[in-house]
Amino acid sequence: MIAVLQRVSEASVRIDGNIKGQIGLGLMILVGIEEADSQEDILWLSKKIVNLRIFPDQDDVMNESLIDAGGDILLISQFTLHASTKKGNRPSYIKAAKPEIAIPLYEELIKQLSIELGKDIQTGVFGADMKVSLINDGPVTILIDTKNKV
Repeated sequence: MIAVLQRVSEASVRIDGNIKGQIGLGLMILVGIEEADSQEDILWLSKKIVNLRIFPDQDDVMNESLIDAGGDILLISQFTLHASTKKGNRPSYIKAAKPEIAIPLYEELIKQLSIELGKDIQTGVFGADMKVSLINDGPVTILIDTKNKV
């Protein structure tokens, strides 16, 4: 799994002009799922996301986690994170998992993030045409690839 975390002061996702998910302070996360991903990736990534110390403390030092900051999560599926641009000018998405594999893993990630955070998270809709808006706070943007844990 590849996840792009953006620390936000607000974020939302619209589908057909209607707001599907919306948060204030927290993380807007784009996640790309590949065929080789497993429950182990979900557990590791969920813990990493909620405990990553990227929120400012009282001294404005990035010392607090999402849990410490009381923030929320907006999770958006994003198969294009697995784009290969090595050959030619048209990206290849061969590493991205097909929906029959990706959807159950995405749904499990939603459940696990909710458990780790201790509250429901906001999401888009897998495979939908989504319009994402956000105010990146910092800006802080972090890339995590579960295949590079060590």
